[in-house]
Amino acid sequence: MIEPMEARLVDALPEGEGWQYEPKWDGFRCLAVIVDGEVELISKSGKPLGRYFPEVVAGLAGLPDCVLDGELIIPVGPTLSFEALQMRLHPAESRVRKLAAETPARFMLFDLLSLKRDPELAARPLKERRAALEQLYAEHRSDLLRLSPKTEERADAVRWLEGTGTALDGVIAKRIDEPYRAGERAMLKVKRMRTADCVIGGFRYAAKKKEVGSLLLGLYDEAGLLHHVGFCSGLAGIDKAALTKELEALVEAPGFTGDAPGGPSRWATERSTEWSPLRASLIAEVRFDHITGHRFRHGTLFLRWRPDKRPDQCTMEQLGEEARPAIVDAAIAGSTDRPKRASR
Repeated sequence: MIEPMEARLVDALPEGEGWQYEPKWDGFRCLAVIVDGEVELISKSGKPLGRYFPEVVAGLAGLPDCVLDGELIIPVGPTLSFEALQMRLHPAESRVRKLAAETPARFMLFDLLSLKRDPELAARPLKERRAALEQLYAEHRSDLLRLSPKTEERADAVRWLEGTGTALDGVIAKRIDEPYRAGERAMLKVKRMRTADCVIGGFRYAAKKKEVGSLLLGLYDEAGLLHHVGFCSGLAGIDKAALTKELEALVEAPGFTGDAPGGPSRWATERSTEWSPLRASLIAEVRFDHITGHRFRHGTLFLRWRPDKRPDQCTMEQLGEEARPAIVDAAIAGSTDRPKRASR
């Protein structure tokens, strides 16, 4: 089985010559293996994805024998929807095919590892692989395929990074003179971290002791409803015993008046759905990297308490739109031109 080349998280984009910069797309990483018209889609973890994306399988069947590295994405209106991708992971074939017709996926290409006329392409430098990928893309343009923009100008990559955090997931840097290093963290990735002030609408106890394990974060919508938007379990440096007592003194239903935590899920356990609601009075500033569906995609990092802010000042507006920078417009249109400055 082919293993994808992976990226190591760093704080800043590398400087100097010899780097190629690309957007880090908000989708499912995927290797596509095409042999005699048979298509296999393989996730980063090695699991088959083909049954969840039949439209992609059908669209790739006409390509010559090759191995492609890219990202499965689903444009919904002006944005890329990670939620739409997650909905595909459904056991019912009829449901998958219905979603494939309503919100068809696209395959964003960023590397070519093998080609019938050059089966050892993965051993060649990125610059040569990219040239071969661009030629393949030009010969087989379709609504399915998109070619990820790239640049060797760090200033352009910095502008992309300034526009990420919503439609994009960051920026990737690759050495243009290196081969494809399967299974290694041979690329670099940078994410733009942002902060938000959130109401603590509830908390969960730690697994093995009567002490706070995570804070449940809330933001108000325009109607004044407090929605659960994520959690914060990174509480290093906090006196958890003292905080637990403070939280227990604030326990008061309902906690969240809009979307609440602990909803039905195939992954939910009895313990993971248990939480204590709080009176809306505590506010924390947290750091996050990405949002999906007006929620923090990952856990957040606690930064500080904000006693200077009122709960009603903690609104969804802090998340911004799940909007597209200009780079997304160019890529969805299939452009290979160097992207323009990202819109704010």
